[in-house]
Amino acid sequence: MPELSERIKKMHGQDTAIAWFFVIGLWLAIIFVAIATWNLAPSSGARIVLLIGGATILVLNTAAIMAMLRHYKEDRDFMYGLDIKFLDLARAEKKRG
Repeated sequence: MPELSERIKKMHGQDTAIAWFFVIGLWLAIIFVAIATWNLAPSSGARIVLLIGGATILVLNTAAIMAMLRHYKEDRDFMYGLDIKFLDLARAEKKRG
């Protein structure tokens, strides 16, 4: 089924792009917040704690999304095949009724 393979490849590519845009957006947001609130921290010790916390959030979220994308790649034919099947059924129902 070349059509199904192409649809799966397209959906997977879109989901991968969205995930990476989310990662980039998260990094930009955390960096922006760090810069915007830098002078609000009461001491250099507090700044270090906040930087470590922000870096931890970035590293863990990035790693989680990378793991999710790896899992999607491994099982993409099954997962996206089901999605496409149900999307096609929903479209057919909508046309009928």
